[in-house]
Amino acid sequence: MARVKQRLDSYQVKATGELMSGAVGDVIQEARTRVRTGGINPHEQAIELRHTVEDILAQAPAASNTASDIESSESFVDIITNQLSGFGSLQPLLDNPGIEEIWINEPGRIFVARNGKSELTNVILGDAEVRGLVERMLASSGRRVDLSNPFVDATLPDGSRLHVAIPDITRKHWSVNIRKFIMGSKSLDALVSVGTLSDQAAAFLQACVVSGLNIVVAGATQAGKTTLMNALLNCAPSSERIVTCEEVFELQLTSPDWVALQTRQASLEGTGEIPLRRLIKEALRMRPSRLVVGEVRQEEALDLLVAMNAGMPSMCSLHANGSREAISKLCLLPMLAGSNVSSEFVVPTVASVVDIVIHTSIRPDGSRRVQQITSVSGRVEGNNIETADIFSVQNGNLEPQGIFPGKLERFQAHNIDLTILIGASRWV
Repeated sequence: MARVKQRLDSYQVKATGELMSGAVGDVIQEARTRVRTGGINPHEQAIELRHTVEDILAQAPAASNTASDIESSESFVDIITNQLSGFGSLQPLLDNPGIEEIWINEPGRIFVARNGKSELTNVILGDAEVRGLVERMLASSGRRVDLSNPFVDATLPDGSRLHVAIPDITRKHWSVNIRKFIMGSKSLDALVSVGTLSDQAAAFLQACVVSGLNIVVAGATQAGKTTLMNALLNCAPSSERIVTCEEVFELQLTSPDWVALQTRQASLEGTGEIPLRRLIKEALRMRPSRLVVGEVRQEEALDLLVAMNAGMPSMCSLHANGSREAISKLCLLPMLAGSNVSSEFVVPTVASVVDIVIHTSIRPDGSRRVQQITSVSGRVEGNNIETADIFSVQNGNLEPQGIFPGKLERFQAHNIDLTILIGASRWV
């Protein structure tokens, strides 16, 4: 039995060698022929494809003998169908709900992340198959990767985010990252249930969203920024029109009035590029009630600040080690737009338009936790913006600090009593 199991594992982890040669290779080629001639869409007609593979196996004695060597013939059929309709040997990893991210350092070293921790898999690919899988993944996005454009970001059909870098930017092999679209917690209540934040903090953040405050979500990679933003935006009133701008689609909202925009890379002729700055400007022409920028990295921060300064309730995320570091970074990024953008303009603008900063982090055990909810008072001393923590972690728990946030009139306009909500007794 151990030998049979070992043979099954070898079939599951290798897409070259025995699996792709001989009778099994003939089955795959025959299935591809029938798919083309029969007009079967392998991505939308999975049942018909599976029946086709089973029919070919029944008519091919050599392939049937190979399948009989495997503990489960159903697993053998899955391997064949994954080669035709899915992403080959990576498909079982993509289908596994416990896996958060997949990355390929080289064809023989493929890692996954489970619960925030990485582990090496036993999946082995070939150089040609890695390139073939990337081309298949990019087919639906319309994006490309080549020597002139050695990086690419794209979205897979299931919403997962793909990033690829190729030689000679990488040393030798293609580097592939697939961040799976796992949005298990779509509401603040769900985040409370898994311990990301406290019930009191969730109620306060919901009040901030309803009151139209400008919110920045900060944290490291994989700290849960997108999940938290998604939950916050799903608290917005259903009457709001939300426009989101992202490099690639990641946010998934339940709002009935939501428009999602993503950037576009330049064509082979070097034309047609749509950067994030252009998306923000176009979004303001679409009558939004709330503007969302998925992640601020560069000079698009200037356009976001201008939108906030015009009274547009907004939300964004950025990489930072804490709430105050996020404010400092937001003061720096707009100056990348040009030498005519100075700190004399940026710092007071950030102080006046940013209302709440939320810092979330990933713990050593892989769990995500909100560490700080910080209010920006609007006051500036020198180049330092005054802030105060409304909630912060004390003895392992996210606790209120007894401080009122700024712009109390926004809460009062929606009949929200912060004294009851957070028990505050002091002003920021």
